[in-house]
Formats: sequence, C-alpha cells, structure tokens
Amino acid sequence: MMKFIPMVAAALTLTASAQAQEPGAAPSPNQIVASASADEWITISAEDLLVMMLAPDRDGNPREVVLQLMPAPFSQGWVENIRLFARSGWYDNISVNRVQDNYVVQWGDPNYDNPETEGKAKPLPEGLRVMEEADYTTTTVDVTLIHNGMELTEDNRVQFAAMDWSQTEDPDFHNVSPDVRTTQTTHTFAGWHQRDSYSQWVEFFQSWPVSSEGETGDAPWWPIHCYGMVGVGRGYSPDTGSGAELYTVIGHAPRHLDRNIALVGRVIEGMEHLSSLPRGKGDLGFYTDPSRRTAIQTVRVASDLPQAEQPQFEFLSTESETFAQYAEARANRRDPFFIVPAGGADICNIPVPVRRTATQ
Repeated sequence: MMKFIPMVAAALTLTASAQAQEPGAAPSPNQIVASASADEWITISAEDLLVMMLAPDRDGNPREVVLQLMPAPFSQGWVENIRLFARSGWYDNISVNRVQDNYVVQWGDPNYDNPETEGKAKPLPEGLRVMEEADYTTTTVDVTLIHNGMELTEDNRVQFAAMDWSQTEDPDFHNVSPDVRTTQTTHTFAGWHQRDSYSQWVEFFQSWPVSSEGETGDAPWWPIHCYGMVGVGRGYSPDTGSGAELYTVIGHAPRHLDRNIALVGRVIEGMEHLSSLPRGKGDLGFYTDPSRRTAIQTVRVASDLPQAEQPQFEFLSTESETFAQYAEARANRRDPFFIVPAGGADICNIPVPVRRTATQ
C-alpha cells in the first residue's frame, strides 16, 4: 500500500548552519530526526546498494560513493541491468565523462556515445533487458489515498499541517484545528492535492519522491528528479538506455526530465565526490581533455562484498510520526535562525533522512 505525506509546493530558499536549540525554541528538522525512535528507521538491503570506488583524489584519499537502487515497481528492468553490469565487472575501469554545472554528472564507458572520443566501445554484457518508454511510469502500485475515508485524529493531524486548508471546498477538511493550519502560504488546493508544476500529485513511496496524474489506482506514477537521484543516459527516442551510462543530479531539480528518462536510484553517501568534480568544457559538459575524466575503479553490489565490507544504511520511514513532524518543520522553519516560515516546501526540499549504521 502506498501511503502519503501531503506537503505544499512552495520552494524553500533559506538554509542555516546547525545550532543548539535555544530554550523554548522550536526544534530544527535535524533535531526532530535525531529524536526518532529506532523502530522508525528501515534498513536498506545490501542487494539494493551499489558501492562505486572512484580513483583517489590528488591527496591520495579514497573516494567511495554509495548508491541505493530504486524499489519495485519502478524502473525494475533498468535496475536489473545495473546489477548485471556491476556483477559482470563491466562498470570497472569506466570514467566520469560529463559534468554539466547545475545539472548532472554522467559516467560510463568513455568510448560509448561520447562526442569527444572516437575509440571502440566496450561490448555490452549478454542478457540485458530492453525497456520501453512506457516503463518510465507504472500503474502497478496498490494505491490507497489516505483521504478516502480516513478520519483526521490528533495523531495524524501533524501530517497535514504543512497545507493551507483555508481555500479547500470540502467541509470535512475544516475539522483540522486552526493551530495546525498554515497561514503563510498563498497556494490553493483542490481536495488534498499538493499543487505541483509538473504533475497533479507528489508524494513519497517507501521514502522515494514520486508523482502521479490522478487519484485512482490505475493512474500512472513515476519517480521525481531531485538532487542526488540517479538516472539512465539514453539517446534519442525510442532509445531508453540500458544502464551502461548513468548520471546523478547535481543542481536544481530538473523535473522536466520526469517521465522522459529512467530513474533508477539515488546517491546516499559520497555525493561530494561527484558534485565537486571539475566542469566539462565541451558540449553538454563533456570533457574535451581526456585527462580531466575521473576514473571509476570498481562498482559492486554491496551484497557481493565480504560481510565485513558491506556498508549498512537505514532511512527514516516516510510513514512515521517523526517524518511527518520533520516534513512540517522543513515547510515551516521556526528554529531560531528563521524569521518568517515559508509556508511550504517543494518535495525535493524534503530530503528523506538516510544514515549509515555500524558494520557488523
């Protein structure tokens, strides 16, 4: 079942450094997350993690990037291909070939579909699936919208505190007490929909940001291009890409790519090793000087590593009470640095907390 945490679509534009909470001050989002109970955190399977080792930096420091793969039912054909690429060793000794400022970092075989090279591309491993454009979305999600027959209670009201209830037509919504209504936003909603420039509905599914065009179980759903999301490079339609080329978002969320390209995961650790790479000077940020490329030494599915080397991570459940409080706090910052609560937050500005846990 897909459960939802509604939020207002209004961009947050301020950030602040961490600071101790003053007496009587509202907690910051990070402080709220720190208070989450152990049972609100969900372990990420090692089968769903990729460990990518870049060449050491100029000071000899190792650069490890950990990716989490997209769960079913989204993009599973590409995800299967990615595991095949990793397990066949195909990703070993490829490189970062493109870094476009405020957009993406892209990696793969430097001799494959790269306008700056003329070498011979690696042969692809056998058994790769060929996906269709229809696979960018899915309707095979058991969708039960929480406003269908759900009664508002003191326990779940906080989930809806980031919405402006004053403009809604449905009298049932006015059961929400004024103390949890957001008055700063000027957005108008129909029902419990979040206003969004790219879709009718945006929510979290098992911690992943997703969009939909409707409220029914047969409406299409698709993942969202937020910062750190990982997608599959492709050529012109009808090519959908195999997973041989991957990219991650390093700038403002390019939501116009949603439903036009496959999203397969997200970077959960080591993003600084990718976002800080020198920008390419060629078309689309490709490197014109091959020496500028960053080598990727190995890519492994974490479950294939020795037990002691398997990284362990967990994410805060997006169905938990703490996440609801965290989302509301991101939408309405009241901790000491802030003067005026924003009244809402774009879904990409509600990053799901992920943390590394001790290796067994």
